Formats: sequence, C-alpha cells, structure tokens
Amino acid sequence: MRRTVTEHQKAVEGLLRRSWAGLPASIMDDGGTTLPLAQALGRVLASDLVAPLDLPPFSNSQMDGYAVTVPGELAAEGHSESVDADKSTTFSFLVGDTIAAGAVPAALEPGMAAPIMTGAMMPAGANAVVPVELAVPSEFVAAGGSVAVPVPPAGTFVRERGSDVQRGAVVAAGGTLLNQAHLGLAAALGFTELPVRRRPRVLLLTTGDEVLAPGDPAAADGLPPGMIFDANEALLRAGLEEAGVEVLHSYVVRDDPAALLRLLEGHVGSVRAGSGPPEPGCDMVISAGGISAGAFEVVKQALGNAGPQAQMDFVHVAMQPGGPQGLGTFRGVPFLGLPGNPVSAFVSVELFLRPALSALLGAPAPRHRVVAVLEHGMSSPEGKHQIRRGVYAGPEFESAPSVREVGGSSSHLLGSLAQANALIQVPAGVTELQAGAKVEVWLL
Repeated sequence: MRRTVTEHQKAVEGLLRRSWAGLPASIMDDGGTTLPLAQALGRVLASDLVAPLDLPPFSNSQMDGYAVTVPGELAAEGHSESVDADKSTTFSFLVGDTIAAGAVPAALEPGMAAPIMTGAMMPAGANAVVPVELAVPSEFVAAGGSVAVPVPPAGTFVRERGSDVQRGAVVAAGGTLLNQAHLGLAAALGFTELPVRRRPRVLLLTTGDEVLAPGDPAAADGLPPGMIFDANEALLRAGLEEAGVEVLHSYVVRDDPAALLRLLEGHVGSVRAGSGPPEPGCDMVISAGGISAGAFEVVKQALGNAGPQAQMDFVHVAMQPGGPQGLGTFRGVPFLGLPGNPVSAFVSVELFLRPALSALLGAPAPRHRVVAVLEHGMSSPEGKHQIRRGVYAGPEFESAPSVREVGGSSSHLLGSLAQANALIQVPAGVTELQAGAKVEVWLL
C-alpha cells in the first residue's frame, strides 16, 4: 500500500483518536491529575482555571508619589496615564502618613496628600497618584508638612481592583498548554497546584541483531565487528518526552519474532490498579526498525502472524527519509512501527506523531512553520516528499530569513541531524529548486 504524507498523517491521528477514545479513562478527556505549579510547565490543563479573586485584589498605586483626592470638577475629566504639570491645576496639600506596600491605610482626609509607594493600597477617598518628582518640593515631605502638586484627572496612576482579572473569570481554558505566564498567573491567584491531563504512556522498542545498547558488556573491549550502538532509544526517548509522552519502558529487541511477541504480551494489555477498573499498561507502542522489505523484518514477521490480537498495516509513504511505516494495534493498543535508520525514525515522529498528539491532546505545541529563502540549489526525486535537515537563520536588519541544507538526504546521517535546527520541506511535485527559492521550514 502506498500513501501520501497527508494520508498517513490522517491515518495516524485517526488510529489514536479511535483507540484512545475507547479507554476506561480516555487520555483526551480524563479528569487529569493534580501537580504542583513547579511541575506543571508544558502540561495540558485538564479543566478551566477560574479566578478565585480579583487581580489586583485591591486598588493600588502605580508610582511612588502622593495619593490625592481629585476635586469633582477635575474628576469629571476622566482617567489619564500621565500628568502634564503645565496643563494641570496645582493644589497645596497637608502631608499625611506614608503608605508602604503591604499596609492598610486610613482613609484620606480632605485637603491631605499621603506619600504612597508603588504597589501600596490606595486609601479610601483617594482617586489619583501624582509622581513624587512632579511635586514641589520634588521629594517626600514628612507628615505634617505641606506639598504642592499638579492634580491630574481621577484614576491617574491607579491600578484599579480587578482591572487585570475579575473574580469568576476563566483565565485559562481546559486544554491549554501551560507556559510560564500561565504558571505566574496561577500563582498570583493563589493556586499551589493545577489539574493537568495525564501524559500518554509508551513502550519503546529498538530492533536488530546488530544493535547494542550503549554500555552493553559485549562492547566492553570495543564495539564488536558488525555491531552498532543503539541511537534510536536515546533519540526517540528525548523526542517523545519533549513532546509530552512518558516512556514507560524501552528495550532492544533481537530479530526473533517469538521473543518480540512475548515481550509485547508481557507489557501490552489490561492491568488492574488495586481494586479499580482495568487500565492499559501503556497507551501506545513505538518500534524502530523491522518493517521494511528485508529478510529479517522482525516487527512485520511477528505482528503479521500474530492472529487477531494484532491488526497492522505495513505501508510505504511517498517521502524521504522515512518511507516504510507500520500502523495498527496490538491488543487494541496503537502500534506505530517506524523505520530503523535514526533520521528516518526522527522525521517520522516529527511528521506523524507530534501533529497527532497536538491535535488530540493539546501538547506538544506544533512546530513553528516559516517561509525561508534557500541559500543554494537543491534537487529532489520525483514523486517523493523530501524532508531535509537544515540550518535556519532568522530575519535580520534588511535581510530575509534563510535556510541551508546540512548533510545530505541519507537517513543515517546523525551528525548532520545534530547540527540542524530546522526541517526543510520539499513537496512531492518539486524536483528542482534554485538558490533564492522560497521553501517551507519547520523550526526544531
């Protein structure tokens, strides 16, 4: 079966949507778990966050200055964020007690001006603040002295109660991907913890008789001939966790279909948590390798002959790298079979899994897509969507954003992947691009 990139993207999202919607506690709409604020960054809010109080919780001063009462005829002129001494009426006031931040001031008596610090509560009766540098003298005067100030319109340099957030307002909707500003707002509202959706739980498998985990005793005296260290576990684990996925377990699996099935049977299926309802041990299985056209394609051999517990399609997507793809379920749990070459596996997660997670769960944030000018010419095979690793340079003074390819199109080039900060997208119908051509770029 042959698919376009768009067709396979829809297939992956559709599979996850159908499979996860049927879970006892659906990842997509569960009540979530509660986490301390310090652990909630990058998680998805499980329900609406409602403000339990006003922000600011009281009217306060925006400046170090004098809190004053604007006479009625001036108050009618309305709010202003500035004071023009040349256009304001100057009044002399008797200086009252200084109001520090955190203090609860007494009401301001008529004819009085109270020195007030930034953030301090406005006294009852005061309706404006005049910066101290505009006063005469232009410094704070002790209580009992006198000061002349240009009186501005009412509301000047006053942060009114509830002017930022009003009590009862929804300040972040359920499904919001929490960033540092959300956490700062939650803290300002008095929250110490937030309800967040649980993360998808993944079983991660790397396949191949030639693969050794870094640190394997078999390589104590050096990498044996014909063997390679496993890059996929570290590469994919990092990408999955950055995308908001929890990797429950990871294994290197030999080219033994029976052994692969035994491992899957031990980790995939319903497990009972205490006396509660059964929950899946993992929400998804991701494998790297074993799905192509070779003689030892362990994932294809194992799941193609596993009977009704495995429902898999092994397809070819018109893209490079990452053409071979496996998609289906094992015991009802979604199974994504990715190519074994590390760059192919990486690109597959970027093109298929991350967009599906963003659409269904609200995390991770979609990759930022921009248009950049190609710094050099590039050719692409006909009929294949090309994903090239690139180095993106953002726009600078009088220069447009640009991108250049790093490495080549081969799917084993981890060195160039480590240098890249972007993926250059070349559509399937494009075979030649000249220097200066505009291309779509996904920023990593």
